[in-house]
Amino acid sequence: MRAITIDHPGDEDVLTLTDLPDPVAGRGEVLIEVAAAGVNNADLLQRQGHYPPPPGTSELPGLEVSGVIRALGDGVTEWKVGDRVAALLAGGGYATLAVAPASQLLPVPDDLDLVGAAALPEAACTVYSNLGLIAGLRPGQTLLVHGGTGGMGSHAVLWAKALGARVIATAGGERKTAAARELGADVVIDYRAEDFVARVDEETDGVGVDAILDVVGADYLERNLTALAPNGHLAVIASSSGPSAPLPFGLLMRKRATISGTTLRARPLAEKAAIVAAVRENVWPLVLDGRVRPVVDAVLPLADAPEAHRRMASGAVIGKLLLRA
Repeated sequence: MRAITIDHPGDEDVLTLTDLPDPVAGRGEVLIEVAAAGVNNADLLQRQGHYPPPPGTSELPGLEVSGVIRALGDGVTEWKVGDRVAALLAGGGYATLAVAPASQLLPVPDDLDLVGAAALPEAACTVYSNLGLIAGLRPGQTLLVHGGTGGMGSHAVLWAKALGARVIATAGGERKTAAARELGADVVIDYRAEDFVARVDEETDGVGVDAILDVVGADYLERNLTALAPNGHLAVIASSSGPSAPLPFGLLMRKRATISGTTLRARPLAEKAAIVAAVRENVWPLVLDGRVRPVVDAVLPLADAPEAHRRMASGAVIGKLLLRA
């Protein structure tokens, strides 16, 4: 197979297209002929040496793919060779072949673009596990999505709207605020031009939002808690502004708020299987009827992985970048 390898941490140019032996599906796994792989910020961190793959998993980057099952490992009965699937991976997606646990597959019907489906597994599993399973977002509630046009944020906007929630999204600049509106956000806040806390207060008549999906972390902690309604939940899935911040306990307790912080990649297989199963039951029907769709900025050849990482680092991407295998 051909794959993108990382010999040592560094800039985008350490991503090298290499010929490697074909992987083999083990027990409970399937071998996928990859159509496309999603590019995530986690891949950039891995390339830089800050986010190593979990022990025993592929050293190759790439946390999600779409494609066609080429072979079944022992014990796999639910799937068959030739099935079109999207898969959540711990690594190995930047390749023409990838191995995935059978429990981390989602079906891709014929009327769903197979390449575009690569944009869905990581976002769907991250968003639903945080907002559906932990925060318990319900129809009629209000969600604040930071980075409402990013890979996670764009999916969160679509899913929450399909659920029946009201969505407030932050984005930076005219191009991204326009994109957030096109995705269906009820209120869009240009964080470069206005204070999101004041706008949330105005838009919710002083009540606040029921849940927040946050990718900023430290710099937004106190402001996020201020923007929460009583009994609200703050779900932190990234911390682009730094590793730590003081926690205002008084504000936290007055709001009776809860905070969760999660990553997906290193969770035990059983946990990821449960998340994928929940996504298949609760999110996938919305994908199949078109209310939730892949948001794809561009599709690049696998050999252009360095350019994909440069585009990701620029902050200009709306939705997901994909690498076509």
